[in-house]
Amino acid sequence: MSNRDLLIEIGLEEMPARFVTDAMNQLADKVTNWLIEHNVSFEQVERFSSPRRLAVLVHDVAEKQQDVELEAKGPAKKIALDQDGNWTKAAMGFTRGQGATVEDIFFKEINGVEYAHINKFIKGKDTLEILSDLENVIIHLSFPKNMRWGDQELRYVRPIKWIVALFGEELIPITITNVKASNKTWGHRFLGHEVEITSPRGYEKLLMSQYVIADYLERKEAITNQIKILEEDNNWEVPIDADLLEEVTNLVEYPTAFFGKFEEEFLNLPEEVLVTSMREHQRYFPVKDKNGALLPYFVAVRNGDHKHLETVARGNEKVLRARLSDADFFYKEDQKLKIDDLIQKLDKIIYHEEIGSIGDKVRRIQQITKHLSELLELDSETQNKANRAAEICKFDLVTNMVYEFPELQGVMGERYARLSGEESEVAVAINEHYMPRHADDASPASTVGALISLADKLDTIVGCFSIGIIPTGSQDPYALRRMASGVVQILLDKGWNISLEELFEYVLSLFVEANIAKLEKQEIEKELVQFFKLRIKHELNNRRIRYDIIDAVLGTKLGDIGLLVQKAEILEKYKEHQDFKATIESLGRVLNIAKKGEDAEINPSLFESDEEKHLFEKFIEVKPKVIESLQAKNVAEAFHLLASMRELIDQYFEHTMVMAEDEAVRKNRLAQMVQLAHVIYLIGDMNAIIVK
Repeated sequence: MSNRDLLIEIGLEEMPARFVTDAMNQLADKVTNWLIEHNVSFEQVERFSSPRRLAVLVHDVAEKQQDVELEAKGPAKKIALDQDGNWTKAAMGFTRGQGATVEDIFFKEINGVEYAHINKFIKGKDTLEILSDLENVIIHLSFPKNMRWGDQELRYVRPIKWIVALFGEELIPITITNVKASNKTWGHRFLGHEVEITSPRGYEKLLMSQYVIADYLERKEAITNQIKILEEDNNWEVPIDADLLEEVTNLVEYPTAFFGKFEEEFLNLPEEVLVTSMREHQRYFPVKDKNGALLPYFVAVRNGDHKHLETVARGNEKVLRARLSDADFFYKEDQKLKIDDLIQKLDKIIYHEEIGSIGDKVRRIQQITKHLSELLELDSETQNKANRAAEICKFDLVTNMVYEFPELQGVMGERYARLSGEESEVAVAINEHYMPRHADDASPASTVGALISLADKLDTIVGCFSIGIIPTGSQDPYALRRMASGVVQILLDKGWNISLEELFEYVLSLFVEANIAKLEKQEIEKELVQFFKLRIKHELNNRRIRYDIIDAVLGTKLGDIGLLVQKAEILEKYKEHQDFKATIESLGRVLNIAKKGEDAEINPSLFESDEEKHLFEKFIEVKPKVIESLQAKNVAEAFHLLASMRELIDQYFEHTMVMAEDEAVRKNRLAQMVQLAHVIYLIGDMNAIIVK
């Protein structure tokens, strides 16, 4: 059987850079899966992309589907045959649907039940005959945002301008939004032109002749190598930010790196301002000397060749100069302002129409910070610094610089606070209270910064939940999941023994007292606990804790997150021990029977057996030690103490009927189980753990 190459290319208006790589991978993966599902063999799969195209080249695709022999399962024998042994309508319908007759039926036993089966042979079709179905693969690529254009109904990332669909030299009949597939593609928007593809395997080389590097990785490597040459030629260091490199790679089809310069006087601006202006706004790479000091140069990447690079550099210099001039003006003007005056302006900025102003939020942050400081029993000096940091943590939001460069919130706050004579810990906390800003960011290093960060994030999360803004599915416009993960990260990094439920209750009380909360208090608290359980579950998954152990430790109160994580890690560590199964089964048996009882005091005078007495005495001995061990965060010792009761628990159940006929005895025995369950639940819900 001969093979051919398959080429699919979607030509588009320029896509957002952040969409390109994922879309390229989607197309390649979906085409690959489609070929596998349709029993079409193939060899290598190559994927290509640029701002204007997504493409996949599949080598050596079979010209025909593989023939398939399979067993089709039908109804059970008792349904396929009536009482007289005649074929039923169900049997005849089954065979008709398989293109066979009842004479082809044979019976095969599955799990003790006989089912009707038919051997089915499906002859493979010519591949070209079915390839037009790839139209659906193209249409159903998913993107973070879609658009419609003209009178078309299709919602897609950008308007489709051309389609290439070739199987060998033959066209695949595909039409999408009035665009018919052909063997013609377009090169670089300015340097190339329309060209005809004579062979799918020559696609990449053909595009290169039209100033398009179609291989994403080759394009990225070209940018990196060109920057390194500029580094070597000028004795520079050019830090290559991975995210910026990814973005620039997907902004150009034919990259050419060049450098420009700006006036040295702008180096008097804070480095963060310069870097943000270059990196975030202009997509430039900042330049440093060998000692790490910023230099008055930048490296940019042009979507084109080397011609007239000097002109291109001057144009980019002009744009950057204007932006840095604005930044210099804002920086000087901001320094004329007083922090306390800026704080007053926060009352005029709406944070959320149902929650109030940013000024209101700051006052809540102060209250929460004070509460946290008291819970942690911090010294008065730290508390005073935390209170001041909480008071001024948002003042930079009304500065000119942050208005122009929102990315610098916190960063400029720290800078201006230092210039205004605030204490170093206070200034640092203003910046740190936004941390962690993203999944890979660190949590605040300082105690004061961590306090303000916790207070700010909890205020946002609880405030949103109190008015019914609760993330569902992929919808999370206020980034509450990220904030909750930040809370978890901070508490774990700091090792603070703080109950999450207690924090929820306190913060929520601020919204209830202000008549902001719309939902019932208990309902909000329940939603918050469930929400944070998912964040903690994610953390435990990252630590490779088995799913049932995660369920066990999350089956009780959250409490101290650090302690909860330790419980999971200890159970994970001991799960392979020889006594683990027996211990978990014994403890789980107590939890099961305890569900039938009520929380009451145990009356030893009602004991009727030595087993009751011995278990009670052991319980009295173990309970305070378990509590003490957990307070000392020695989970291993606490678990060993619980395990030490296993034999007495087993003997108790062997010789004691908990559900005794005498009501007083029965209630007392159930009370004993309930009290014992309370101690077991301090570690987790043992019934959630799967033991074999």
